[in-house]
Amino acid sequence: MTKHTRTLGSTGPQTYALGLGCMGMSALYGEVDRAESIATVHAALEAGVTLLDTGDFYAMGHNELLVGEALRTAPAARREQALVSVKFGALRDPDGNWGGYDGRPAAVKNFAAYSLNRLGVDHIDIYRIARLDPDVPIEETVGAIAELVEKGYVRHIGLSEVDAETIRRAAATAPISDLQFEYSLISRGIEQEILPTTRELGISVTAYGVLSRGLISGHFTRDRQLAANDFRSFAPRFQGDNLQHNLNLVDALRKVAEQKGVTVAQIAIAWVLSRGADIVPLIGARTRERLAESLGALDVTLTGADLAAIEEAVPADAARGDRYPSAQMSHLGSK
Repeated sequence: MTKHTRTLGSTGPQTYALGLGCMGMSALYGEVDRAESIATVHAALEAGVTLLDTGDFYAMGHNELLVGEALRTAPAARREQALVSVKFGALRDPDGNWGGYDGRPAAVKNFAAYSLNRLGVDHIDIYRIARLDPDVPIEETVGAIAELVEKGYVRHIGLSEVDAETIRRAAATAPISDLQFEYSLISRGIEQEILPTTRELGISVTAYGVLSRGLISGHFTRDRQLAANDFRSFAPRFQGDNLQHNLNLVDALRKVAEQKGVTVAQIAIAWVLSRGADIVPLIGARTRERLAESLGALDVTLTGADLAAIEEAVPADAARGDRYPSAQMSHLGSK
């Protein structure tokens, strides 16, 4: 295993130290460019990235079709190295509204059948429900995925945004490779109970939102105009005084990055990488330019002094505003 390779838990596959989160290529961040998105996936695979993360509800299947096209048109050697992680269970209507989560065993298998077809693959490498269905015991949902593993349609079982008790119950049902959770300098809720639990059980964390949806990327400006269909236009951390306060934190982080000779995005991603070999950050790059910048974080070594300076610039719990609108916060395993 090289310095750029990590293993997803005690039972999961080896993967590159950074994964590619593909959601933004289809939805929630304004206009998308399909050709550039596919080129970015190809560039990621060429650079050695293996883990591609998607969801069947990202633009109602659009993202899976895009990832499938990118894999189909990639060189065979690169296509074979790819590990596809899929989230399922979120219910949508034709207007794009959210209708809760469905973790019933029959629904799990139904969602998987459609995902396999859209992706154009014979198996899904890691399969996970996006949020806990409060009406279905996690044992039933995970048990259904385990049946798909037995039949060869899924290789590994993951979790997403669930609490410590749910993690334990799921792990007692079937082997869990990784837990997907938002984790960044300004989203550190997993450090109290979630991360100790995953480490006790030998489960890795695939961390999404490592740049907090661009907020701490160094590229987001106070006067940026967001499209109505951009998630950030109604996300609390991007609103009014919250935004001003949070960008002040970014300004402080920028000074640390400049002293280190790296970009804000690179030091923010490097900080997540430094939190442990059991954490694989998912970078949400939508262009080859942003991808190249993010991959540069792998060459950033943070000393003890660097880490202290980062913590001083952006202390834990320093951000203002929840990471999701209030209606969605109740579905999260940690704030």
